[in-house]
Amino acid sequence: MRPTPVEFVPGGFEVRVLGEQVQGLGPGVDPKLLRRLKAGEFARAARVDLHGRTRDEAARLVEQFLRQARSEGARCVSIVHGRGLNSSQRGPVLKETVMDALAHGPASPWVLAWCSARPEDGGTGALYVLLRKVRPDGT
Repeated sequence: MRPTPVEFVPGGFEVRVLGEQVQGLGPGVDPKLLRRLKAGEFARAARVDLHGRTRDEAARLVEQFLRQARSEGARCVSIVHGRGLNSSQRGPVLKETVMDALAHGPASPWVLAWCSARPEDGGTGALYVLLRKVRPDGT
């Protein structure tokens, strides 16, 4: 399977999809950070599981989760969205919802990069998300 072309979404994220594998890189972010994220080099400080949620519930929960994680100083978190195997022909609804929230949602300014998790952490049914460091002024 060939990778899709790089897609630049409003907000400047570079998004790539290769089969079930996905990744996103924020504008101006060093690609080395994404490689380190994909290798699992960042300890995940928190995890949220969206199984059984609706699209709207998942979008709200992702924003709340990222806000809380960032307020606690977390740099890397995990979001479990599932593979969408029960989504019939619609495909992985929650995965798309999460990626949309990361690229366009209220929490998108805090996101540096994301990628599909390693198999031991949920594989293509989960994402690692790397957050910006909180500056001393709290922003």
